[in-house]
Amino acid sequence: MEPLNHLESFVQSAEGGSFSEAARRLGLTPAAVSKNVARLEARLGLRLFQRSTRSLKLTEGGERFLAQIGGALATLREAVAGVDTDDGQPSGTLKVSMGQAFGREHVLPMMGGFLARYPAIVPDWHFDNQQVDLVGEGFDAAIGGGIELPAGLVARELARIHVVAVASPAYMEGRKPPRHPSDLAALDTLMRRSSPTGRVRGWTLRRVRGAGGGTGTGEGEVSVELPRPRAIFNDPEAIAHAALMGLGAAMLPLPFVERGLRSGELMRLLPDWYQDAGAVWLYYPSKKLLPPKTRVFIDFVLERFREERFAQRMQVA
Repeated sequence: MEPLNHLESFVQSAEGGSFSEAARRLGLTPAAVSKNVARLEARLGLRLFQRSTRSLKLTEGGERFLAQIGGALATLREAVAGVDTDDGQPSGTLKVSMGQAFGREHVLPMMGGFLARYPAIVPDWHFDNQQVDLVGEGFDAAIGGGIELPAGLVARELARIHVVAVASPAYMEGRKPPRHPSDLAALDTLMRRSSPTGRVRGWTLRRVRGAGGGTGTGEGEVSVELPRPRAIFNDPEAIAHAALMGLGAAMLPLPFVERGLRSGELMRLLPDWYQDAGAVWLYYPSKKLLPPKTRVFIDFVLERFREERFAQRMQVA
């Protein structure tokens, strides 16, 4: 029997009309799909496609072969997908990548409920702030932000993340609360150095829509000119700890400071202002038949984040 990946490459190319579309569906490169099809043609001694720079068309022999194997391949797919079940329940090792602090604070607490519902699944969760090659490194899913979406991946938005100005009540005691972003320059500031570029990130704040007496948005964005910072870190979790210690004021994403704000260990400065940090996403391979363990994990995370109103909690506007 021909290798299953050769047959899959042929069928997906026929259904999608191109090697590129087949590659997107299978999480491969177009060159790999083309090579698989060529090997299948060589083994069969039959040309399956008429190729041109603009189109990919089945030959008469290719059409016959597709009709012969289409149903059988669908059955094989279902059988392979069914391997990841134990007495009808999803099972197997679930390899997931996520940011260190975000994963500990917002994903790890879900593990108890997930394991209670799916006891045959073994989480293999990687807490790492570096981007991973989801397909190449064999991950079932990833949670994070800013990952370029290559062919073969799907991204589901979990929430847009706002960054807010915070400080500890102990630090602000005896100090004048800022009324405008420019007032932050009078405070000791805890700044972040970008790991990719090495640059210290400045602060640009946007006013909450309708703030300022409800007369409109007022100023759009304000870039704050800051003097020499009190300290510089390359990790937002470390900045959050420094703010809790009363070392100064910081601009931090809400996932890192939500607990401190709720407990009163931190306080919001400039509640009418924020910065948009983009979104946090749930990534997974774009396969028609996801393994049951991956499918139930995706559904579980989306359900929990929706029930806990995570997206609403991570925004101030």
